Amino acid sequence: MSVKIVSVARQIPKYSRTTAEILPFLDQWLCGQDRRFVRKVKKIFEGAQVDERYSIMDPEEVFTATSFEDKNEVYAREVVLLGAQVLQKALDQAGWNPQSLDYIITVSCTGIMIPSLDAYLINELNLRQDIVRLPVTEMGCAAGVSAIIYAGNFLRSYRGKRAAVIAVESPTATFQLEDFSMANVVSAAIFGDGAACVLLSSDEDADGPEILAGEMYHFYNNEHMMGFKLTNSGLQMILDIEVPDLIAEHFPAVVHSFLARQNLEIKDINHFIFHPGGKKIVQMVESLFAEAGKNIDATKEILRLYGNMSSATVLYVLEEIMNQKPLKGEKGLMLSFGPGFSAQRVLLQW
Repeated sequence: MSVKIVSVARQIPKYSRTTAEILPFLDQWLCGQDRRFVRKVKKIFEGAQVDERYSIMDPEEVFTATSFEDKNEVYAREVVLLGAQVLQKALDQAGWNPQSLDYIITVSCTGIMIPSLDAYLINELNLRQDIVRLPVTEMGCAAGVSAIIYAGNFLRSYRGKRAAVIAVESPTATFQLEDFSMANVVSAAIFGDGAACVLLSSDEDADGPEILAGEMYHFYNNEHMMGFKLTNSGLQMILDIEVPDLIAEHFPAVVHSFLARQNLEIKDINHFIFHPGGKKIVQMVESLFAEAGKNIDATKEILRLYGNMSSATVLYVLEEIMNQKPLKGEKGLMLSFGPGFSAQRVLLQW
């Protein structure tokens, strides 16, 4: 049964700062640290290829010592607002009534909420009382593509149904003021906050790219590579420097084997919808695709404009590609990596 992506929308938080505007906050944060370390941190921010970062909190609040409880309360309040805004925006674009949704998947890993975001959105937008809920909370940057796989599997089993995937992330809410590790520094340099929504349908008359295939790939014995450690001060970033090398090592199995199962090669793919995990990962993947004469320009542009917004970012890239109006028959490959360590792939055809 055919499943199509009907609409994609994005929603940015109300606060933002350019990289140049963030540098004075680094002086405040790094006061008392070795001068060479301070220069190194600033170079990381300046070289991250991120021009601007958006946040649910004013930067003064991000760089202020507050409790995990305080920042998580801001997270819980603001993700509901962003989630409702981006879902409504996507519904308006598709011309759908909120009551027509059959399935709602909410995605976030940067805060803790029970009940999860989907419960709030049901009330905010008056969704149906029998709507099927699925919160995806612990898959990190890979969860946006994961949720599309879940939605596709659900819709493929039921003709004429509709699903919404809503990803809302606030990495700035996880910033650790007392942590001067490279993992915390690099995550602060590349991450920003944002929300995205994808609407999917198994209606026969639905218009949009069709999901041809969706698969997951799990890297054995690499749980330590990426994630969060729950501490008394909040969610502490875990980010191993070997992540780009690990991706490169498994790239043939992740990409070539997946395409081969669809009787395709990289040369057959017109659009690459790759999650912009950070400069080094983007450069590594770009070099691998360049060997086949392909580019990931949309990925680099989203990284420049917004930074890495965890699970929501690849959905911004998807919207960017869809706005380019691909031709009928053209194919796209969605690809993201996340904690586990894992890779998620979705093949699209316009």
